[in-house]
Amino acid sequence: MRPGGCRWLAVLARQRVDLRPPRFARTGGSCRGPMAGTLSTRAEVAGERSPPAQQNGDAGSDVPADPPPGLPELAGRGVGPAPGSGEQVSGGRKQASAPALDPGKQKKRRGATRERVVPPPKKRRTGVSFGDEHFAETSYYFEGGLRKVRPYYFDFQTYCKGRWVGRSLLHVFSTEFRAQPLAYYEAAARAGRLRLNEEPVQDLSVVLKDNDFLRNTVHRHEPPVTAEPVRLIAENEDVVVVDKPSSIPVHPCGRFRHNTVIFILGKEHQLKELHPLHRLDRLTSGVLMFAKTAAVSERIHEQVRDRQLEKEYVCRVEGEFPAEEVTCKEPILVVSYKVGVCRVDPQGKPCETVFQRLSYNGHSSVVQCRPLTGRTHQIRVHLQFLGHPILNDPIYNSVAWGPSRGRGGHIPKTDEELLRDLVAEHQAKQSLDMLDLCEGDVSSGLTGSAAPASEVAKDSLEELATASQKGSGVVEAAPLRLDAVALASGKAAETDTRSQETDPLCAECRLVRQDPLPQDLVMFLHALRYKGPDFEYVSPMPAWAQDDWQKD
Repeated sequence: MRPGGCRWLAVLARQRVDLRPPRFARTGGSCRGPMAGTLSTRAEVAGERSPPAQQNGDAGSDVPADPPPGLPELAGRGVGPAPGSGEQVSGGRKQASAPALDPGKQKKRRGATRERVVPPPKKRRTGVSFGDEHFAETSYYFEGGLRKVRPYYFDFQTYCKGRWVGRSLLHVFSTEFRAQPLAYYEAAARAGRLRLNEEPVQDLSVVLKDNDFLRNTVHRHEPPVTAEPVRLIAENEDVVVVDKPSSIPVHPCGRFRHNTVIFILGKEHQLKELHPLHRLDRLTSGVLMFAKTAAVSERIHEQVRDRQLEKEYVCRVEGEFPAEEVTCKEPILVVSYKVGVCRVDPQGKPCETVFQRLSYNGHSSVVQCRPLTGRTHQIRVHLQFLGHPILNDPIYNSVAWGPSRGRGGHIPKTDEELLRDLVAEHQAKQSLDMLDLCEGDVSSGLTGSAAPASEVAKDSLEELATASQKGSGVVEAAPLRLDAVALASGKAAETDTRSQETDPLCAECRLVRQDPLPQDLVMFLHALRYKGPDFEYVSPMPAWAQDDWQKD
C-alpha cells in the first residue's frame, strides 16, 4: 500500500463513504440505474403507468393492442415495475419496497400470512410484430364480396391499474366494464374464463393488489370487410407499399384484429415485423407504407417532421366544387375520441388543406386534396366546412349535423346531442361498425341509451356456464392451445378453428346480423400519391374518380 494509504482509508471510514459499486435492479431483463427509476415514475399519473413503446399496434408479442368487448382496456398497458426492482406503485405513488429476504424465509413468510403470490411481469420483445402464433388464431373465408373471420377464443390481459388497487373485481367490472352485465362475469368465472395471476377466479369479491395480472378469455367476433385484396405496389429491403382497400383498418383496433392490413400481410404475404409509416382511416383507401426496420421507420418519420413528405388524395364530393384552387385553414377539434368525430372550432389545432377540382359530372365533383398538416379526419372535416362533404361519408355527410350538415361550422346542437344523434342514426341502420362502435359501447353509457338486447337474464347465463363446463373442453383448450393449431397440418388446423365458432356464453353467437353490401364499405376518399425526398409511390385512380362516373 502506498504511503499514507491507511490514513486515507481511515478518513473515508469516518465519513462513511461507500466504496462499493452501485447496484442495479433487474427490470424486464435490463439494468436500471438511479435515473431510470426517476424517469419511469414521472410518467405515472393518478395510478396510470405509461405504456411501453409500441410497434405495429402491439405492445408485446402476446398482448393485444385493441380494447376488448368485456375488458376494454385489457391491452397489457400500464405494466408497473417488476417485483424486486426496488419500488412499488400504489395508487400512482411510488413506495419503497421491503428489503429482499432469503428465498427460504420469503417462502415461509408468504405461507404464514397466506399472501397472494404475484408473478413478475413477463419480458417483452419491444419492436417485434405479430408472429405465427397470432396468425394461427383463426382463418378467413370469403362470402358475398366480403372477407370474414371465423369466430375464435382470445385472451385479453392486463396488470392491475393503480385506480383498481384495493377494489374488488366485482367493483371494477360493475363500474368500468359495463359492456356485459355482472351476471356474465359471474358465469365466466364459474366457467374458468377469468384468471387472476394465472389462477382461476373463484369469487369476484377478491380484492385486487398492485401488479396483479388479470386474464379474460372471450369469444371474439370481427366485423366483415371488403374482399378486395391488399395489393403490393412496391417492396424492397427498406419498405413495403400497398394499395389499401376501403373498410380495412391498418392495425388491430376496436373489434378488428385479423381483418387488418397488418394481419393480412402477415398471413397471406408472409410480411411480418412491419412498422407503419403513416395511418389511413379505416374507410380510406390508397397508398400505405410500412418500414421493414426501425431505422428506416425513424428516418422517414424524421422526413415527416421536417415537412419533406408530400401527400395527395382524391375524393368525390357533393355538388359543384369551385373551379379555382381553395385553401382551408380552419382549426380542428376532436369532439369524441371514442366515436371518432371532429369538427371545426377556434379552440382546435391549426391545420391546412389545399383543394383543386379535377372534374364535375353534373351532380358531384372529383377533388384533389393536399393536406399540409396531419390532423384526424382533416380532409373530411374541411370539405364538410366548405359545404361539399364527401358523397358517401357516413359521419360528416349526415343529417345528424343539422339542416346545413355542418357547412360553415354551423352546428345547431351541443357536442353531446351531436354524438347521440350520430350514434342513433347508425344504430337504426345497424351500421355501428362505421363508427367503430358496438352495442356494448352504446350500453356502457356513451349515449345514455338502454342496455342492448344481447344481454341475457342471469338464470340463462348460469345455465350457459354449466353447459360450458360440461362441454367438450372448448373453454380450456381453444384459447390456450394456439401453438397446436400453428403446428398442425392445414386440414387439422381448419378443423380446430371451426370448433371455436360457437360458444355457449357468447351473446354475439345468438345474434343474427345482416351483412353489409360491399359497396356500403367504400368511402370516396383515396390516398393517391406519397412522395418523399428519395421516393414516390402512386396507386391507380379508383373507378368512382373517373370523369364519366355516373352512379351518384
